[in-house]
Amino acid sequence: MVVVPRCVVAASLVSVVFAAQAEEPPVWGIGVGVISTQKPYQDSDRQYTPIPILHYENRYFRFSGTAAEVKLPALHLSETQQLNIGLIARYDGTGYSSDDADILKGMDKRKGGFRGGAGIEWQNPVVDLFADWTHDLSGNSSGQRLRLGAEKSWHLSEQFTLTPRLVASRYNSSYVDYYYGVRRSEARPWRPAYRADATINTEMGVRSLYAFNEHHSLMVDVEMTLLASEIKDSPLVDRTNENRIFMSYLYYF
Repeated sequence: MVVVPRCVVAASLVSVVFAAQAEEPPVWGIGVGVISTQKPYQDSDRQYTPIPILHYENRYFRFSGTAAEVKLPALHLSETQQLNIGLIARYDGTGYSSDDADILKGMDKRKGGFRGGAGIEWQNPVVDLFADWTHDLSGNSSGQRLRLGAEKSWHLSEQFTLTPRLVASRYNSSYVDYYYGVRRSEARPWRPAYRADATINTEMGVRSLYAFNEHHSLMVDVEMTLLASEIKDSPLVDRTNENRIFMSYLYYF
């Protein structure tokens, strides 16, 4: 049985408070989603995690699923260009338990947690460019991540939108070593000690959104991450990539 983290539920309740305080009528909805993830650890099984989704957005704040953003004043460069800046927080489900795969037996649990930081997006007619930096607020890994990416939305019909993206993500040594390193106390004859350094992964993904009408929508997001050598060289890993599929249904009020 999959248990949704209490922090996700707590964040959902916080968003309701913000909705009550908003100066303008917010856009909000409720739904359900499932995340299917194939992690790169040797012989690990694909994991399926159902999550409840609460969506809320006004001109100051946005919350959806496991991510939240406090919007700072936007900078309008022209009629077709705009810079959006915000403070962001996300729940990161990265991590594992020792019973997730045979190679992990005897390893200490690696926990996920909340990540917080800031992001900026340049919206323009050609392609939207974005960057964000987040830090592990939970104190589990002391990890940091810097993302630089580009995406473009194609409105193929009134109901259907397709948005491909390409992202480069740099993880600091604390993050990579926490999730893919092997401590001396965890080393075994078949699993040597390993200390990982900072690295850059390449992420490719596409998000599709189908709006049946103003109330009902279905979203599918598919992402594949090409792993850098610092991760692929870990004795815990036997894959060159990891992939994730997220599907959700949302009802807007």
